[in-house]
Amino acid sequence: MMEKLRGIWYNEAKKKGALPLEQNEIAQSSGEAKMMEQLYRVLLVDDEEEIRAGISRKIEWDQLGFGLVGEASNGQEALEIAEQLLPDVVLTDIKMPFMDGLELCRRLQKTLPAAKVVMFSGFDEFEYARQAVGMNVCEYILKPINAAELNEVLVRLKEQMDRQRIERRDVETLRRRYEASLPVLRELFYARLLDGQIPAEQIQNRAGQYELDLPDGEWIVVLFRVDERDPSFHHDEALLSLQEFLVNQRDDLEWPVHTALYNDTIAMLVKTQTVYPLLEELERLRSLAQSELGMEITAGVGLVCKSLAEIRKSCIGAFSALDYRVVMGNQKVIYIGDLEPDLSASVSLGEEDQHQLASAIKLGEEGQVSEIIRRLIGRIRDTRIDLPQCQLFLMEFSTHLIRLARAGGVGLEEVFGSSFTGAVPINQFRSYEELENWCVEKGVCLRRLLGQQRTDSAGRVIERAKSFIDQHYSDSELSVEKLCAYLHLSPAYFSTVFKRETGMSFTAYMTGVRMEEAARLLRETDDKTYLIAEKTGYTDANYFSYVFKRKYSMSPSKYRLGEKAPDGK
Repeated sequence: MMEKLRGIWYNEAKKKGALPLEQNEIAQSSGEAKMMEQLYRVLLVDDEEEIRAGISRKIEWDQLGFGLVGEASNGQEALEIAEQLLPDVVLTDIKMPFMDGLELCRRLQKTLPAAKVVMFSGFDEFEYARQAVGMNVCEYILKPINAAELNEVLVRLKEQMDRQRIERRDVETLRRRYEASLPVLRELFYARLLDGQIPAEQIQNRAGQYELDLPDGEWIVVLFRVDERDPSFHHDEALLSLQEFLVNQRDDLEWPVHTALYNDTIAMLVKTQTVYPLLEELERLRSLAQSELGMEITAGVGLVCKSLAEIRKSCIGAFSALDYRVVMGNQKVIYIGDLEPDLSASVSLGEEDQHQLASAIKLGEEGQVSEIIRRLIGRIRDTRIDLPQCQLFLMEFSTHLIRLARAGGVGLEEVFGSSFTGAVPINQFRSYEELENWCVEKGVCLRRLLGQQRTDSAGRVIERAKSFIDQHYSDSELSVEKLCAYLHLSPAYFSTVFKRETGMSFTAYMTGVRMEEAARLLRETDDKTYLIAEKTGYTDANYFSYVFKRKYSMSPSKYRLGEKAPDGK
């Protein structure tokens, strides 16, 4: 019967993947042998004291690699003991008072998930075996318990736990080895990165694996080479000393910096897009290294690369800069951009450049126009683009001025001259200074012409506005909004232009026109005051009188009398 039940249990366990590992030979190294000598802790749980005593007495625990550390008569007591003793193996009956073996297994899964459970029972029922397998019970034994059978179970358990212990130890060993090897792995990563051997999509993932913070963006490669003069010079020791020196100086730099040994140099990866402040800092480091380490070093600086995926280009430039150290004399910080133009570089008149230039030409002062254009030409000079790229920039600049001129109603011949054909050849300039002066001259000229055009245009607008007011001043609903609808201008713009050209607001000008007409009517007609008020756009005669008195310092009636009196009073 017991064999039948064991077969049922194994079949059910196989379906759930809960069978113990197969027996295999375990390597007997010195470390493993020492580990095998450690006894596994056993907790025995059964409500029958005779059974507990029999099991305790009949099993040679220590010879099997186990130590019986505690006993309990029910599941509740076993759970409390297990929390204190932390057994590796729990031998438990199913049927017990207060808390049975199945409930104990459920609790142990939460508190001691790594503990192995061997369950035995006197009940020949498959349901117990099925539930036991569901809770990852390792073995199932029927009562009465046979010592030989229990020995076999314990042997299998020990082999399984020995293998698991070795595996855990191996994982821990690998982890420690990995941490110890991390500096070397990082050096290899840097070398492959600078060699351009890491695919762009893998750079950030690999950097994260080696716990390196390498955000994407602009980077520059600097290569430090130690000058060998002393015959007793130890190159590798010098490089390691220099690397340690640079690492110690890292916190004093304003940019993120990474250093690594690379092809008989120390490579420094600097996250920055500004070259010349970096060159000054490198000169300081070079001088400090000479003072503190007593070694002469040369720094080769590559061009700025747009991303880590292009850092190989900057590295090549840094090596090229080092090659110039023979002809550069005492200069020890060498920037390749000062020696070789970047044939891959380009300078374009971007949207922000166009916006700033247009704003300065339309609304700014002459100095602003000059400053912006000189900054653009300075960018060309700093980038050292080749002649075709420079021609493209000049074409973009000229095209931008042409668009501004046409939009402002300015003739192109007024800006560029009567012989202008739409294209300006770059070879007509002998230097950057000539190119810069030409661009500034055209930009300032266009600003002046657009200003004149706006003044003329504004004058025409004001004349139309005055004419409209003269014709409609009697309309009590005449307003700046109504006038601007006629002129097709925004009220804000019109008010600004009107005040600038006339020296007064729209309301003040309209009131002046109305008062002049009212004074004329008082002098030349016998119309009642309220009729004159209506004819000049006022619906309220009292308010008309108030405005009139404020203008002429007398009421309309006195004004009329004064005009008609022989003595002029």
